[in-house]
Amino acid sequence: MNVNAIDWSVFWSPVRLSLQVALLSSVVATVLGIAIAWKMSRSSFRGKILLETAFMLPLVLPPTVVGFLLLVILGRKSLFGQWIETIFSAPVIFTWWAAVIASVVVAFPLVYQTMKSGFSGVDRDLEDAGRSIGANEWQVFRYISLPLAGRALMTAFILGFARALGEFGATLMIAGNIPGKTQTVPTAIYVAVDSGNQTMAWAWTVSIIIISFLMLLMTRQQRDGKND
Repeated sequence: MNVNAIDWSVFWSPVRLSLQVALLSSVVATVLGIAIAWKMSRSSFRGKILLETAFMLPLVLPPTVVGFLLLVILGRKSLFGQWIETIFSAPVIFTWWAAVIASVVVAFPLVYQTMKSGFSGVDRDLEDAGRSIGANEWQVFRYISLPLAGRALMTAFILGFARALGEFGATLMIAGNIPGKTQTVPTAIYVAVDSGNQTMAWAWTVSIIIISFLMLLMTRQQRDGKND
C-alpha cells in the first residue's frame, strides 16, 4: 500500500467500529448512570462517599490499569469470564464486545457525575408535590425528575459518547487490535504511526477530531441553553 495515499477500504472499518462501540457503550453508560445517580442523589448511607469514589476511579486511573483489571475479571481464568464463555460459547476477550465493556467503564464516571448534578438541581418541592397527589417513586422519576434533568441527560450522553470514542489503553488490552474486528480509530492511529504511515494516521486523526469537536460543541450548546 502506498503510504502517501489514503486506502479508503482500510480507513472506514475502524471509523465504523469506533462509532458503533461509542454509541452502544454510551447508551449503556447513560442508562446505568441515570439509575445509579438517581439512587445516590436521593439517598444517604454509611459508606456513600467511598462508593462514589470507587465510581470515579476509572476517570483517574491509568488506562492500562483499567485494562489489566478488566482482563483479570473477564479473562478465561476468572469465574466471571468462564461463566460468559459458557453462556455465549465464546470468550468476550478480543471481541468488539470487550471494546464496548472497556468504553462503558471509562465513560461511566463522566455520565454519573453529570447526571448526579442534574438530579441535584431538580426542585425537591416539585417531587414532593407529585407524591402528594398519589404518584409513586417511578412516576415521580419518569414524569418530574427525569424531564427536569433533560439537559443534563443530553450532556451526559454526549460526554459518554466522546469519551468512549477516544478510549485506547483499556480497549487495546482486552479487545486487541484486530483489523476489521476490534480495531478502533485510536488503535488504528497507533499502528499507522508505528508503521510510518503518516497519511492514514492523519486521516484517522482528523476524523476523530471532527467527531469529537461536534460532540463537544453540542455539549456547550446544551450548557449555554441551560444558562439562558
